[in-house]
Amino acid sequence: MKVVILCGGKGTRLREETEFRPKPMVPVGGRPILWHILKIYSHYGYRDFILCLGHRGDIIKEYFRNYLWHACDVTLRFGRKSAVKFHDRPEDEDWRITFADTGEQAQTADRLRRIKRYLGDEPEFMLTYGDGVGDIDLTALRKHHRRSGKICTITAVRPPGRFGELTLNQASQVTAFNEKPQTEGGYINGGFMVFSRRIFDYLPEAPTMLETGPLKRLAREGQLNAYRHDGFWQPMDTQQELTLLNQLWESGRAPWKIW
Repeated sequence: MKVVILCGGKGTRLREETEFRPKPMVPVGGRPILWHILKIYSHYGYRDFILCLGHRGDIIKEYFRNYLWHACDVTLRFGRKSAVKFHDRPEDEDWRITFADTGEQAQTADRLRRIKRYLGDEPEFMLTYGDGVGDIDLTALRKHHRRSGKICTITAVRPPGRFGELTLNQASQVTAFNEKPQTEGGYINGGFMVFSRRIFDYLPEAPTMLETGPLKRLAREGQLNAYRHDGFWQPMDTQQELTLLNQLWESGRAPWKIW
């Protein structure tokens, strides 16, 4: 199963970090938060990624093109017999990454629509944002999605209230989806989603946010399922949240480090 990661936004609420680099490249513990997300997925066996690039996507390409230079200690020999030796190569990171330029100004639904061709014939795929981490059980999430028979399953979490709030019934079906309510409380969309290919029937040609258009329609039609996650989940939208993530990592208490 392929994993789609939305990496194209400008991260304006974290402008001091994102003015000259894309938000997924902001470091946590010396590595881009995108690296942490890839590690979470690969822990569960998902190693085929599609990155939806936009704002400063060239920086993401450069990082992975020269990944060993960034990740390893290096011995460089000069002269006629020049050579490079990378020490402690990360052999477990057998990733396959497709870098898809989905546009500087594109909305999230547009980015998803533009990478359809890279999904092949797979009946379902995972999708998340390039700026949040958690200790979500992705195996359980996938099983929950398949049992539901719905078009989409999103991970429902309970952090601070400025995100898209969900109303759930007893069967964990989403009955309402409200993007970024002003009040706190209830479950919110934590990303880490599973989609059926049928989602492409819900993506219009006009510029659209996935959260304000297709997901609301899926909720109205009873096709939006939720996997309740009461463990750790944390976005990186503000300097305070970035500081928290770095403090957790540096203290050795990062709950999302499951690898």
